[in-house]
Amino acid sequence: MTTLEIWLVAVSLAMDCLAVSIASGITMKQVNWRVMLYTAFSFGFFQSAMPFVGWLGASRFSHLIEQVDHWIAFGLLLFLGGKMVLESFKHDDCKHEYNLANPKVLLALSVATSIDALAVGVTFAFLGMNDIQAVLPPVLVIGFVAFVLSLAGLLFGVFFGCRHNLRMELWGGLVLVAIGVKILVEHLSCQ
Repeated sequence: MTTLEIWLVAVSLAMDCLAVSIASGITMKQVNWRVMLYTAFSFGFFQSAMPFVGWLGASRFSHLIEQVDHWIAFGLLLFLGGKMVLESFKHDDCKHEYNLANPKVLLALSVATSIDALAVGVTFAFLGMNDIQAVLPPVLVIGFVAFVLSLAGLLFGVFFGCRHNLRMELWGGLVLVAIGVKILVEHLSCQ
């Protein structure tokens, strides 16, 4: 993956965090830096931990499926991107109530928004990232982007509420699908 693709994947994965953060910021109604920084850190941590865990598991058996790894990467990214696109049409209102000061709620939201990143970590292994030096930079970029976008989403939610419906999940999903198609086309054109 190129550096641009890594950043695009990171932004795409962070769209769930951004959407949840905006909805949470709306319910907060005022800036609470302690809760906001804790939330952004938690989202960023799980967004970076999940692809590492996915990569670690998949790198153990990727040699067994080298002949179809490009199809698996394509399928995973198509599934995740398609899911994000579909979900972008389900949340038409801004009435999501989240109490981020509750550690159980924050943990549940952090895990829920980072499940997609687990599958992307599996994709990293199939794309030939064979050692920790290869996977660490994308994992750190993913966590950093999730942290920044989560914090921005919380601030946006507090200050702007439901006035702007930007459908961030839709755009993130479309980017993941495009990257999946690119991986498949590149691999098939090399054969």
